[in-house]
Amino acid sequence: MSVGVVVKDGQIVETAAESSVKKAAPSNGMDKDAFLQLLVAQMKYQDPLEPTSNTEYISQYATFSQVEQIQNMAATMELTRASSMVGKLVEVRTTDSNGDTKTVQGKVEYVSYENNKAYVSINGQLYSADDVSSVVDESYQTALDLAVSFTRAVNQLPVLEYLTTDDKEAVETLQKGFNSMNAYQQSFISEETIKKLQKYVEQMAKLVEAEEKKNGETEKEDGENTETTEGTEGVENEGTE
Repeated sequence: MSVGVVVKDGQIVETAAESSVKKAAPSNGMDKDAFLQLLVAQMKYQDPLEPTSNTEYISQYATFSQVEQIQNMAATMELTRASSMVGKLVEVRTTDSNGDTKTVQGKVEYVSYENNKAYVSINGQLYSADDVSSVVDESYQTALDLAVSFTRAVNQLPVLEYLTTDDKEAVETLQKGFNSMNAYQQSFISEETIKKLQKYVEQMAKLVEAEEKKNGETEKEDGENTETTEGTEGVENEGTE
């Protein structure tokens, strides 16, 4: 098992991966091996004048068997849970030695199982499966990221009063982008943002219409001026002749 080491200002900084792995390291608490050692020591050093009865040994052995079964069941459930995350987008939240909470998000590449502990690999780093705070559906994350980017783009448009036809491409791109989203993706965008974009679309339509009307009148005036000039030239030529 390997974790990355980060050095900052000449000191080793504990990464989120190191914090997660360190926290998940097996403790020195009572486990089935320690329980068995205590049972053997009890048998070895018992008082020969008052030996422990067979009934007590059987009871203690039954307790030992229950402890072992519970631990094996817990280990199996942990491995099954961790294995089900492979290929999925997860979020890991761990706390370092300074009490700072760090969050890492990424796809689980594989699962490692060591010392009855499951670890998930994200971006080449191992984290304790116990530190996985959430498993994120990809379609949900895609829709969320899309909504954030879309809202940011809408907010980057100029103030409505200062909108010009130079912004036509940006407005049309946002409108096409929204229309290309499915209903699920559109549901992540706030009503406020949607209404704001609609106002820009309507304002742009008015600006384009006004510009086209202005260009049409200009072309008409140019045409009339051309006809007047040609007519004047004809009269002048006749008078000259």
